[in-house]
Amino acid sequence: MPRLWADRSAVRLLPDEPGFATGPVRVGELTAVGEVTLHNGRTLRATLGGTAPDGCSDTELLLRVWKSLGSDGLRRADGMFVLAIADGDDLVLVRDHVGTRTVFYGYGGAGWCASTSLLALRRTPSLRAGLNLDAVRSFLTFAYLPGDETLVSGVRDVLPGRVLRLRPDASTVDETFWEPEERIVAADDHPRRLRALLEEATASRLPAGEPVGVLLSGGIDSSLVTALAAKSHDQTVRTYSISFGSELPNELAYSGLVAAHCHTTHTVLAVPGEAIASRLAETVALLDSPVRDPLTVPNLLLAEAAAADGLTVVLNGEGGDPVFGGPKNLPMLIYEMHREDTAPAARATAYLRSYRKCYEDLPTLLRTDGRGAPLERFVAPYLDGPMDSLLNRLLHCNLRTKGAHHILTKVERLTAARGLQGRSPLFAPAVVDHAFTVPPRLKLHGTSEKWVLKEAVRDLLPRTIVDRPKSGMRVPVQQWLTGPLRTLTHEVLLDRRSHPLFDVRTVRSWLRGEGALLPRQGGKLWLVLTLELWLRAYDLV
Repeated sequence: MPRLWADRSAVRLLPDEPGFATGPVRVGELTAVGEVTLHNGRTLRATLGGTAPDGCSDTELLLRVWKSLGSDGLRRADGMFVLAIADGDDLVLVRDHVGTRTVFYGYGGAGWCASTSLLALRRTPSLRAGLNLDAVRSFLTFAYLPGDETLVSGVRDVLPGRVLRLRPDASTVDETFWEPEERIVAADDHPRRLRALLEEATASRLPAGEPVGVLLSGGIDSSLVTALAAKSHDQTVRTYSISFGSELPNELAYSGLVAAHCHTTHTVLAVPGEAIASRLAETVALLDSPVRDPLTVPNLLLAEAAAADGLTVVLNGEGGDPVFGGPKNLPMLIYEMHREDTAPAARATAYLRSYRKCYEDLPTLLRTDGRGAPLERFVAPYLDGPMDSLLNRLLHCNLRTKGAHHILTKVERLTAARGLQGRSPLFAPAVVDHAFTVPPRLKLHGTSEKWVLKEAVRDLLPRTIVDRPKSGMRVPVQQWLTGPLRTLTHEVLLDRRSHPLFDVRTVRSWLRGEGALLPRQGGKLWLVLTLELWLRAYDLV
């Protein structure tokens, strides 16, 4: 998979692999290389008044937009993009609104360098990059990395919606070109207005003249994307669902119902535990930052199935929960109702605990000093930020942390690894902007979550799909760890030659099922196993 590479010290921008699709492009005094897919290219061309040559690449078009309109032009773009621009002696890095694609950077003896491949920077001699222990603490708390830090010391990730200017003297200038704002509009037509935006976002992400795939779980989010794609596209719509075995609770009846209702060509992919065991290390290594998501291997297998069917684009329903108010916000809302601690960091600390990962286990899990910079720093700016509604603060936090640094980047890397583009209509900037104009009571409407989203598409789907509560996919992590993954888990986590991060006594107690009133050890072991496999892939052990 091609990755961009930028070296400011020589004021040149080169791909780190031969045959990079776009190559460097020049517009006036600017030179750039990028990974750019624009969904509103026609609109941007019109904005430039016809000065963009016919047939120019999306990378060149975005560079021209930046040169002519600056941050305002970037704000108008709708797409998945990172762009690295040589501007005089500066290196300018741009990342799209919601963070679909990523670009990393570091400063070493040879000056600044940047790449969309973290592994490429890890292997750059001038950076002398090792393991970032602060990021280890963050990962064990969140199950992903929620900000600009990476697990490679001295290397950072450009935040979404930002323009970062790297100067020759090692200083940086960070500018935000897009950030969601709370602008509540008291109106009774929010579902209608949202419907129009959803139709536009989905239609603009459909591949012209080609079939399209949709990853269909059977929940409301992926179901509405399926329905909108089937309604708008003039080509075959293929849907893909996962089965972990008939003995486990699943949503196959719901995904099958949606596929039949929307007349898609439907595929159910069986994913046995043996496939997870044989592909886990490979899949983890494809990610620039690990995520504790047991669906990573199934996601890769779905991408392979779609690629085998000749597809180049697959849509998904990611974004419904972090943008419109899914169930993960309920613990924090209940906490706020009974909150007694008025300390400034109390809400952020409660948020970290609500993740129910390894935050409270750090003192006994890590052999190194578990102390470091406060982890609350990643979420406090949103939870105690400028928005008035607590629900909107939670959604803002979810969007800027889990959305940008887990959901979107995982989908992009795993689909791109198989030559696909994974596109997320519910994360479209216009859809997100509208979500923060909707009164919170229309998102969490009594006991109905994502109410406005459901009402916007009620006529497109069977009532059974629209009105059923979110159940989530049952992933048999515990069965995998005690079955097909047992040997790998024990060999990796109890190997004395592995990185001396973890206290083996704590790990052994989890392997024995000790240390929790509820059976949560499986999730913790999956978190630690994922991290250890990633560290080995990146030669950080």
